[in-house]
Amino acid sequence: MTAMPGSITFDEYGRPFIIIRDQDQQKRLTGLDALKSHINAGKQIANTVRTSLGPKGLDKMMVSSDGEVTVTNDGATILKMMDVEHEVGKLLVQLSQSQDDEIGDGTTGVVVLAGALLEQAGTLLDRGIHPIRIADGFELACQRAVEHLDKIAELFPVSADNVEPLIKVAKTTLGSKIINKCHRQMAEIAVQAVLAVADLENRDVNFELIKVEGKVGGRLEDTLLVKGVVIDKTMSHPQMPKELKDVKLAILTCPFEPPKPKTKHKLDVSSTEDYKELRKYEQEKFAEMVKYVKDAGTTLAICQWGFDDEANHMLLQQHLPAIRWVGGPEIELIAIATGGRIVPRFEELTAEKLGKAGLVRELSFGTTKDKMLVIEECSNSRAVTILVRGGNAMLVAEAKRSLHDAICVVRSLVKEPRVVYGGGAAEISCSLHVAAQADQLASLEQYAFRGFAEALESIPLALAENSGLSAVHALADVKAKQSSTNDPALGIDCMQTGNMNMREQHVIESVRSKRQQLILATQLVKMILKIDDVRSMGDQGSQGY
Repeated sequence: MTAMPGSITFDEYGRPFIIIRDQDQQKRLTGLDALKSHINAGKQIANTVRTSLGPKGLDKMMVSSDGEVTVTNDGATILKMMDVEHEVGKLLVQLSQSQDDEIGDGTTGVVVLAGALLEQAGTLLDRGIHPIRIADGFELACQRAVEHLDKIAELFPVSADNVEPLIKVAKTTLGSKIINKCHRQMAEIAVQAVLAVADLENRDVNFELIKVEGKVGGRLEDTLLVKGVVIDKTMSHPQMPKELKDVKLAILTCPFEPPKPKTKHKLDVSSTEDYKELRKYEQEKFAEMVKYVKDAGTTLAICQWGFDDEANHMLLQQHLPAIRWVGGPEIELIAIATGGRIVPRFEELTAEKLGKAGLVRELSFGTTKDKMLVIEECSNSRAVTILVRGGNAMLVAEAKRSLHDAICVVRSLVKEPRVVYGGGAAEISCSLHVAAQADQLASLEQYAFRGFAEALESIPLALAENSGLSAVHALADVKAKQSSTNDPALGIDCMQTGNMNMREQHVIESVRSKRQQLILATQLVKMILKIDDVRSMGDQGSQGY
């Protein structure tokens, strides 16, 4: 009897059965073995990024398969670049990415918290508590922690007139990054960028209007904020002017090239007259294109596609500066900033569709030949660009990631202007509250509550370890003082200033970010605890079990 793998066949009595592919290679984990496998995988991933937490956290050097080196302490970036095989490990990578997409900051903390919750779940499983009871207990404890977080959160002034509080929050975010040597300047740039595009009445920030460009060369201190658009291009002809004022821009997605038939075509040039006629036709077409642009009142043409050299020379003769090969996202940003319309055909170009800008100038960098164009004083000046400088590509890339985190935190505060204090202060306060709530429960969930409270302490413990302190002593000291004074602003003194009051040190974090960390980590752990049957199909499926 033969049958194809994975097909239905029949035995000698006519009863159907399925032949499963690679059945001899199958492995299967069930019950506690499966749960232990998940927990170990989660703990390993969390331990990997744990050392990157906090202002004294260490960086990771990630080397890709093609030898490209990335140095970063951004949790989402580290996990994204790691080659994780275990499927539960991949879930933690997605958890970090979810935090990054939703909030933009706290990507390391959320994974450390999830790893600590899994570790506590493992201890509770060893005590014979059912995983469903543990998961439900964690969820209830998370609700209590979030409620307490809302109680200890303080209102935060967000105003375009007083930016100093926002700068302090951005500095807290940048304190753990490579660029912290100029974190005051970077914090100011992040705050100004967000306020330039923010709608403070509706508490909304259009993130698409903030563009972060990087250019290797110079120092980090040379990073600047441009209230307009920066494009990594130069004028299409070296003799075109390098600075233009009161500019009217034509934004074109049609190339300055002779039109081609859409169908398959073949052109035979059999004589000199044919060639001259073809050349004359091309010149007439170029002249017609330039005339369309010139007649609309354009003083600068921006084209998504290329120019023929002859068209480029004709534009120079007509004193019409132009930029070519501008990418799609930049084209859209220029259109938003200048109030212009993107024009797909020369025939449709009119004066009403032109964008307006006060100044277009060329930036040159030192003695190098690198040049970029800046479009400033736009009619709709809400679009901004941050031009990041740095000694090498690795530093520029990390500075861009750091600025992204700072911008996201400021955006969170615009959306919800409430803060809690950093240095593990909020986590310790929530831990004490959840532990107190556990004593009031008569059910089995009280063990899960205590486990959750201990897991919350993993954040201040990691901060203390990474700062070179005796972690247990530092945590015990802060817990004792928080219990006696009932002050939720007391945290780990990572910078060793002798003051553990985070309010006075201006170590401030968005309550939105903290709440999201608690909720996401708890939801993921609850989901993992409910997986008790894992089947690996050899080369066909998961290889991590």
